[in-house]
Amino acid sequence: MNKTIYDAIIISDLHLGSTVCQSEQILKFLYQIENDKLLTKQLILNGDVFDSWDFRRLCKQHWKILSAIRSMSDHVQVTWINGNHDGPAEIVSNLLGCSVAEEIIFQSGDKRILALHGHSFDDFITDHPIVTFIADKFYQWLQKIHIYWARHAKKCSKTFLRCSKKIEQDAKIYAKKLKCDIVCCGHTHLELEHENYFNSGCWTELPCSYLSIHKGQVKLNHFEEKEDENNFGN
Repeated sequence: MNKTIYDAIIISDLHLGSTVCQSEQILKFLYQIENDKLLTKQLILNGDVFDSWDFRRLCKQHWKILSAIRSMSDHVQVTWINGNHDGPAEIVSNLLGCSVAEEIIFQSGDKRILALHGHSFDDFITDHPIVTFIADKFYQWLQKIHIYWARHAKKCSKTFLRCSKKIEQDAKIYAKKLKCDIVCCGHTHLELEHENYFNSGCWTELPCSYLSIHKGQVKLNHFEEKEDENNFGN
């Protein structure tokens, strides 16, 4: 039985350097791609690969993830899309060993697909920087205490939901201007599939999520580790 070879796999919001980064899950996911358990022509890192520009916060596991991505780029096209937490493009491209873009457009089947992080549509970040900083720290604290509480708080926050909806609406408008059929974002940490808009969620909460794209069809998936999976490269 032939395995599906995806046109693209999209993940976002890994937040390497953060204490809530699900590094073990990321490594196991990359292990699937590296060992052809999950076949794809390209891997798109849709923003916020890093949590901050302070790379001193990266632990051993996080450096191992960067090494895995560099190794993977030898046989899988890897594209990093800049997010609001990421550092300067030239620095990150050297760390990841992949091409860098603010956004990319690619063809899958008969669909023209746009991928961008989505923070450019988030006015709340620029209009309320102090509130954003405090809310971000509170969200990270909730993730450390209990992931369910963090997810529940996020989905019950009227401010957050309005922001998420605005990003979706603006992303759709922007995609239409570029004559794209589908747009894929990250940024909100809220996985979503709604008509021609998709959000890949994040890798700071369980279950971690990603988008798979095949012949113009985009699907939201939750990563489930297999019992026979080991650390990357073993």
